[in-house]
Amino acid sequence: MSEIAPRKVRGAIVAGYQFCITIGILLANCVVYATQHRRDTGSYRIPIAVQFLWAIILGTGLALLPESPRYYVKKGKLDKAAKSLARVRGQAVDSEYIQDELAEIIANHEYEMSILPQTSYLGSWKACFEGSIMKQSSNVRRTLLGIFMQMMQQLTGINFIFYFGTVFFQQLGTISNPFLISLVTTLVNVLSTPAAFWMVEKLGRRTILIYGAALMVLFQFIVGIIGVTAGRDTPGHPANPAAVKAMIAFICLNISAFATTWGPAAWIVIGEIFPLTIRSRGVGLSTASNWFWNCIIGVITPYLVADQPHSAKLGAKVFFMWGSLCCVSFLFALFFVPETKSEYILYTFRQSPSP
Repeated sequence: MSEIAPRKVRGAIVAGYQFCITIGILLANCVVYATQHRRDTGSYRIPIAVQFLWAIILGTGLALLPESPRYYVKKGKLDKAAKSLARVRGQAVDSEYIQDELAEIIANHEYEMSILPQTSYLGSWKACFEGSIMKQSSNVRRTLLGIFMQMMQQLTGINFIFYFGTVFFQQLGTISNPFLISLVTTLVNVLSTPAAFWMVEKLGRRTILIYGAALMVLFQFIVGIIGVTAGRDTPGHPANPAAVKAMIAFICLNISAFATTWGPAAWIVIGEIFPLTIRSRGVGLSTASNWFWNCIIGVITPYLVADQPHSAKLGAKVFFMWGSLCCVSFLFALFFVPETKSEYILYTFRQSPSP
């Protein structure tokens, strides 16, 4: 998407990727909500079976997608690059608009090749880590930025809510239908994300990352404070229903803050920081980082909040941990993330961000 989208709307288009993720999460929760009362194997088989439908749709769609014009330019297939660009722009191949944009892509590629010539397969992976980490435009700096960007996105704790929110809401003690509350949180996620289409272009990627992290720190610490005071459910001292409602409200605000900032912006940034010569490798490493930390959170979180032997039994106190990690995300965005709004991908790192 970063390679084919016009730069003026690149952020909004890539944000659409995150929007599709939120719709998928919502649909998954709808299926789980519909099967919550089943006592047979259908309670888990039906949610798994429904996933096959989307895999078929995705596989069919991929077969119909055009190849990236930048990829064809990289391979020296300029005729195919022109046809691909004309298809995604809805213009004639010989139109002035297509020829001008193709010339720009070729010029960018030639400039990149003059700095980093084409290498072997292994050399292309090695190129991701070349240069000095202290130099803003070095490949290693870009690669580490992408890897840590995706790590920080996961460490905001957002997937704790979507993965284990139902169990957490059940632990609060005063909620009669935790499945419904989980469904509401995913709906908040969907409804909040479209605002990012405008925000990433109007306010900038770095700006919304900074303010988004700051808001998540605030909301998560509020949830934690309420959870260890009036919202705490203990034998003989049941939780205050109003306090529990307040916790849910601030959890929804936290989700909204994520959905409009770190959710889409993290993907937008990694699509814009890499030069063409290492873009596929850099984005691949960044995405691998996302799923690695996603897996780590999925594995360790049950041991943090479960009310079982050998578990930490943190309960609402886990939000203090997520809030603290959001502080790290705030500092990361403030001091290390450059602004990429309205810039050519090639020139992203020409200027350093100012704290």
